[in-house]
Amino acid sequence: MTTTIDLSDFGYRELDMAADLLKAYCSSNKNLHHFDHSDGIQFMMNQNSGNVFLTNAEHQVAMLNDDTLEDFYSKPYDGREGFWDELVEEYTEMPPEDQEYMRDIAYGRKLPELEGMRHAKR
Repeated sequence: MTTTIDLSDFGYRELDMAADLLKAYCSSNKNLHHFDHSDGIQFMMNQNSGNVFLTNAEHQVAMLNDDTLEDFYSKPYDGREGFWDELVEEYTEMPPEDQEYMRDIAYGRKLPELEGMRHAKR
């Protein structure tokens, strides 16, 4: 993946996406559970996909999911990327390391029960 923060590398489409990100960031960032707002926030573009997103000094990512600014995650074990709602659908089939990661970033959001945990509660 090739990325850039240099706005001169952004085309008009990508600059428009950056403007939409900035508007969403200014109006409401309540859906950002994980993204640290305190240090080094900047626009970044993936030059292969053309996706534009916000990143910070911790390499966390926030992207627009439709019109809503949300955290964008990369699971540590299998490397799958996505928004919370996309990743949680696969929770019961994830390797244990990725399930632990999902529990760590849940911030009160619900996770599906694992088959073994349902039996253990009986």
